Amino acid sequence: MAGLENVHSADRRSVEKVQLRRSLSLSLITFYGLGTILGAGIYVLVGKVAGVAGMYAPISFALAAVIAGLSAFTYMELCSRHPLAGGAAVYTQEGFGLRWLSILVGFLIVLSGLVSAAAISRGFVGYFQVFVELPEVVIIVAVVVALGMLASWGIAQSVTAAAVATVIEVGGLILIIVVAWASFGALPERLPELIPSMETVAWEGIFLGGFLAFYAFIGFEDMANVAEEVKEPERNMPRAILLAIAISTFLYLAVSLAAVLALPLDELSASGAPLAVMFERATGASPKIMASISLFAVINGALIQIIMAARMLYGMSREGWLPRGIGEVHTHTRTPIFATALVSAAVLVLALGLPLVTLAKITSFAVLAVFALLGVALVRMKRAGAPAPGVYTVLVWVPYASTVSATALLVLQVYDMLR
Repeated sequence: MAGLENVHSADRRSVEKVQLRRSLSLSLITFYGLGTILGAGIYVLVGKVAGVAGMYAPISFALAAVIAGLSAFTYMELCSRHPLAGGAAVYTQEGFGLRWLSILVGFLIVLSGLVSAAAISRGFVGYFQVFVELPEVVIIVAVVVALGMLASWGIAQSVTAAAVATVIEVGGLILIIVVAWASFGALPERLPELIPSMETVAWEGIFLGGFLAFYAFIGFEDMANVAEEVKEPERNMPRAILLAIAISTFLYLAVSLAAVLALPLDELSASGAPLAVMFERATGASPKIMASISLFAVINGALIQIIMAARMLYGMSREGWLPRGIGEVHTHTRTPIFATALVSAAVLVLALGLPLVTLAKITSFAVLAVFALLGVALVRMKRAGAPAPGVYTVLVWVPYASTVSATALLVLQVYDMLR
C-alpha cells in the first residue's frame, strides 16, 4: 500500500514524474485478489473454526462469506469511484474528510497486516513440522527473519508469478476436495448433524466461528491497493472483486464441509496441519504432498502481508503522518528498508507472544472495524452527489447492511470476551 501519497492531492500528483503503469487485466487482477484471499486462512483455520462451531463449521464459513460479500460489494463501488492506491485511507478521507480518521484507518490496516502475518507464521509451524521436528520458537524466528530479508531485498513479483502461486493454492484446495470425495457420499445420512437446532448455544458457536472464519476471507480489500495499475479500473475492479469472493467462497464451503465429514471434530480442531491430515487419512499416502502445497500458501500469504504493512507505513510517512525516516527508500533495493524492518520485528513479537486463534481474532476485529466505517463512508459519498459516468454503483442498502453486519459481529465478539 505504497500509494498513500496519492490521497487526492492535485499539487503533489502534478509533481510526480513517474506514474504507475496500468498493466493488469481483469483476469490478472482476479488472480491477484484470489491469491491474496486464499493465502493461508483456510489452510490453518478450518480446524480452529470446527473447534468453535463443531459440525456447523460450514455454516460459520457461509456466514463469514455473507458479511465479507456485503463489504466486497461496498468496496466494488469505492474502488470504481476512487481507483487510487491508498485504499481504505483514501475512501475514509473522501467519505469523512477527517485527517485523523484517515490516519486511524491507516494504522488499523497496518495492524491487520502485522497480526495476519504473525498468525500465518504460527500456522506455518504445523505444516513445517510434518517434515522436520524443530521447536516452535526456532521455526517462527527463522521464517519471519527470512521473509523480512526477502521483502527488504526487493521482490520482483511479476503478475504471472502471482498467478502461478494462486493456481498452486487453488490446486491444493481442489486436491483436498477430490481426495475427500468419498466423505460427501455420507452426506445424506449425516445431514441432520449439519443442521443446527434453534438452541442459543448452537447459534452462538456458529456466530463465534463465523468471526474466526471471516479471517479466511480477508484479502479482497488489498486489491484496492493496486487499483492504479489496473486497466479500466472503474469496470474491472468491481468484476475482479466479485469473481475472487465467489470462487473463494465456493472453495471454502466445499473444504470445510469435507473437513467435518472426513475427520472427527477433536482431531480436526487439535491439528496444526488439518489439510495434511485430511489428505493422509483419505489417501493413505504421505501427508508431505499436501503439506508442501500448504507451506507454499502460508509463505505467500505472510510475505504479502509484510510487504503491504511496510508499504502502508512508507505511504503514511510520505504523507507526513509518520516520521520521514520510516519512509526512507534504499538506493539499491528500492524498498522501504526501515519500514520493513519495523514490520518484521512487530510480526516476530506478535507471533511469539500470542496464539494463532488470538492473532486471527485481532486481525478480523481490525478489518471488520474498517469495513463498518467504510460502509458509512460510502453512504456519505452517495448523499454528496452522483458518481461520474461509468462508475459501478450498488443500492444504498448494501453499505448500510455491510456496516450493520460487521458491527454486529464485532459486538458479539466483544460480548464473548467480556462475559
